[in-house]
Amino acid sequence: MQKPNNRLAGQTAIVTGANSGIGEAIAIALGRDGANVVVNYISHPEVAEEIAQKISHNDISGNAIAIKCDVSKEDDVINMFKQTVDHFGTVDICVPNAGLQKDSAMHEMSLADWQLVLDVNLTGQFLCAREAIREFLKRGMRPTISKSLGKIIHTSSVHQIIPWAGHANYAATKGAIVMLMESICQEYAPLKVRCNSIAPGAIKTPINKSAWDTPEALQELNKLIPYKRIGIPEDIGSAAAWLASDESEYVNGTTIFVDGGMTCYPGFTTNG
Repeated sequence: MQKPNNRLAGQTAIVTGANSGIGEAIAIALGRDGANVVVNYISHPEVAEEIAQKISHNDISGNAIAIKCDVSKEDDVINMFKQTVDHFGTVDICVPNAGLQKDSAMHEMSLADWQLVLDVNLTGQFLCAREAIREFLKRGMRPTISKSLGKIIHTSSVHQIIPWAGHANYAATKGAIVMLMESICQEYAPLKVRCNSIAPGAIKTPINKSAWDTPEALQELNKLIPYKRIGIPEDIGSAAAWLASDESEYVNGTTIFVDGGMTCYPGFTTNG
């Protein structure tokens, strides 16, 4: 784990889906660097509260609170931002991270499973980004706090560019996030809003446990990763903290792939 610093002091971040896996690591990383953090959750409130307490008791971090919100519901998202502003004063950093999978062969996929994944993975990111921009514009610049009006960091996936048979709904949402993020940048960069994406590769989280839980499975997975190790959630947290800071102030409208080289298609190392 990186040493804590104070580069996000005075700022407030909302991280959705923050009570496990990648979202938890992002929330902790932002708190470690001094931000106040909203730990968003939809289930297991006791876990979210525990993470919020962990962030609040770091030596130099800001405070953290847990807020329940279904990101696919407009009223829920609006209320989460209202609670955040009421508690911390404003929002400086928004990390729309919440996502899920409902996997099946395309010809067997139900409309309900297609729609649920789109509602959470894509509409949820739109709703959070929209409310963040509204708050940024209402609040205005705080030049002593950040060089940017506000920062949005979408969580995407290597499957925004790598097709994934059996996961058409998931891959479709990740491909769409690219255009959402780049369109936000194009529209709001003149106002000093920064909008980027992090695209994780294979990360050791509960959602993909079957892919790394045995030595045999991990060996097969590593064939897809030139760096020959599965990622850990902290790898994504470190990237998010950097993107949220003024150290990345000129980075806008881009996707950072944190994937050990997976998007370099290692299957072609011997000419395919």
